[in-house]
Amino acid sequence: MRILSRKNHDREKQAHESEAEQVAFEPTPAPVEPAPAPVEPAASEPEVRAESAPAEAAPAAEPAPAPVPVEDELAEVEEEAAAEETEIRLKAADLLGPSKRDFQTLPTHQSPETPVDMAEVISFANQKGGVAKTTSTLNLAVALSEMGNRVLCVDLDPQGNLTMSQGIDPDKCEKSMYDVLVNDLPISEVIAHREIDIAVASIDLAGAEIAMSTKIGRERSLENALKEIHSEYDYICIDTPPSLGLLTINALTASSKVIVPVQCEYLSMRGLVQLQSTLKMIQDNLNPNVHIEGILPTMFDSRTLHAREAVSILEENFGDLVFKSRIRKAVKFAEAPVRGASVLKYDPESRAASYYRNLAKEVLSDGSS
Repeated sequence: MRILSRKNHDREKQAHESEAEQVAFEPTPAPVEPAPAPVEPAASEPEVRAESAPAEAAPAAEPAPAPVPVEDELAEVEEEAAAEETEIRLKAADLLGPSKRDFQTLPTHQSPETPVDMAEVISFANQKGGVAKTTSTLNLAVALSEMGNRVLCVDLDPQGNLTMSQGIDPDKCEKSMYDVLVNDLPISEVIAHREIDIAVASIDLAGAEIAMSTKIGRERSLENALKEIHSEYDYICIDTPPSLGLLTINALTASSKVIVPVQCEYLSMRGLVQLQSTLKMIQDNLNPNVHIEGILPTMFDSRTLHAREAVSILEENFGDLVFKSRIRKAVKFAEAPVRGASVLKYDPESRAASYYRNLAKEVLSDGSS
């Protein structure tokens, strides 16, 4: 009996050991997959569909707008403010080259001021000498003054004939237009008061072109000098030397109009072509506003066929640019400078004086038209 019970005990022990080994070597079961997420309520379902579905499959019912976070609202406000600031703030291109809008927004005291009264600057130019440039400059200026205008004459001829015609000795002038052009002396310091005001010349002007050769902006020296007295006169008449050098270029650069005295002879008219070329160069590079006001026939003698033909050639080639006034030959023009006066003062009732009074009316009528 003991032997049977011992055998039974051994069998039970082996059975327990086999069960333990089976449990120890049994593989780990695979993890169980989680259950699918519960379906969201119907209120949020349209929003999920709107994100995943294409644009064509939009739901029929409009979903309620989702509340915008406070951070997004602040960002949108900041973006709008930045956009407005960008519109007001000037860009780099605007600072380098301001537009018309920028000038309109400037304060009144910063706006560029435009002079109310600006003198009309008229040059008398012809590179040929002896065509009555000086005579025409002085007598037209005096005729304009008789009509109530404030007139200044500027003598740019180194010979100083215009200065002498008003009884002033150029050799005794301590200061002249030479100092104005070369040394930047104010032009008011070289103005003498006679029949009209005159900025005097001296023989020193003969060396002005060499002295100005190294000066920056030398072509605008006279233009800059006249700015000081522009508002004090109605007309400024400039007598130029018989050349197309730097002095004449200064006169044309400072002028708005040019009157070309032309002696009624063939050789005198030949110079008009060269003068036109010089004037075109100045218009292109220095003064686009300068133009020929008119061509003035001088020393006209109607008794000669040559003089009549010369005037006809002028009218055929230049048309309305030729003044209707004719400055005829008269001994009074030679006598008046000896007395240091214009012909209008020397002999106010003479025909010679009437020629320039008629010219003054024509100049004034052209300026008003």
